[in-house]
Amino acid sequence: MNSANSKTVAWAATTNIYEVNTRQYTPEGTFNAFAKEIPRLKEMGVETLWFMPITPIAQKNKKGSLGSPYACSDYTSINPEFGTLEDFQKLVKEAHASGMKVIIDWVANHTGWDHVWTNSNPEYYLKDSATGDFQIASGMDDIIELDYSNPALRQAMVDAMKYWVETCDIDGFRCDLAAWVEVDFWQEARPKVDSVKKLFWLGEFDELDNPDYGKVFDASYTWSWMHKTREYYEHGLSLPALDSLLARYNEIGDGSMRAWFTSNHDENTWNGTEYEKYGNMAGALAVFSATWNGVPLLYSGQELPNHKRLEFFERDPIQWTGTYEKADFYKTLLQLKSNNPALRGADPAVSTYRLNTSSPDQVMAYLRKNGDSEVLVVINFSKENLSFTISDEKVARNWQDVFTNDGKNIHVDEQWSLAGWEYRVFSRK
Repeated sequence: MNSANSKTVAWAATTNIYEVNTRQYTPEGTFNAFAKEIPRLKEMGVETLWFMPITPIAQKNKKGSLGSPYACSDYTSINPEFGTLEDFQKLVKEAHASGMKVIIDWVANHTGWDHVWTNSNPEYYLKDSATGDFQIASGMDDIIELDYSNPALRQAMVDAMKYWVETCDIDGFRCDLAAWVEVDFWQEARPKVDSVKKLFWLGEFDELDNPDYGKVFDASYTWSWMHKTREYYEHGLSLPALDSLLARYNEIGDGSMRAWFTSNHDENTWNGTEYEKYGNMAGALAVFSATWNGVPLLYSGQELPNHKRLEFFERDPIQWTGTYEKADFYKTLLQLKSNNPALRGADPAVSTYRLNTSSPDQVMAYLRKNGDSEVLVVINFSKENLSFTISDEKVARNWQDVFTNDGKNIHVDEQWSLAGWEYRVFSRK
């Protein structure tokens, strides 16, 4: 992608990620049913599809009637709930034909209780000294932990990951609870799997807490940001509370990217929809996620928008209406991210400038620049209707409003008015 991060595929700099919950996406809950949605998602600007685990689910000690997709019973088979291997291969080909990439969820830390390895290779697992049985993973009693001190287990895991690249031509992995697995495994596994095809690696960890993992993965989660923004909304904090956290993320540098999001499968089910957590702030956070340095991450149904918590262990299809009220909003943001070089992620050619405003505790204004390409973002991060000025000469030029396509000649210290949580986004290319 760039000299700072040559390990990363070039397309990662301009991509976005859309998480697919196959079980809940359609009434059928199958790959074939989801495939019909690819043209719509392509039209919306989606570039990378991340599928939640596609492997079969362990039956022993499973939760609910269907169990957790994260309790695998075989790393190299397809969950029959979703269809067949051939169905998934066809789906990947259709995505590729549409110019989209496909990554799959990879759960390396643990399996379900009746994974095939529990019989064929029980030595691959940690044992509980008190019970003599397999070790339960951190209190989640439907999963058991693997033993990464065993070289044979490591090689078996690498081989399983290679299988999906070789068999289905996938483009990368989203690695579940990546920091629960020793970092030296990922250091060993990535070049081996990348030898088949250079891949994109998204890790479920926050690089603020796990900096060593950021040296292996291309992108990581922004859990700290997610928690702080919820606290910001619920307790009426002021902007410096967010600024200090962004400064810490910025210190990480461009060796990897941050994935910014307002929802995902865990958050939606266990902690609430984006509207439960952020209320009217959700749109402002979505704008930030697509325009700050990194990669935007969306979850199934956000374009609806979905106001419902989806069940995790049962069938609970998204209640699509045929009207996608937020699709144009996301299309504007995702296409801007993909097409304007100023929004390239983890690219040292891009500079990000925070702009001085007369409401520094409430208004976040920033400009991202790559040569002659620029994006200007102004967000009212408060519930108050505000009038303010931006006292920075970088804004003094002609712009195009990305949501209205209207031209605007902005002057230094001109008066701005934004309603609570309102945003404006402008581009030059």
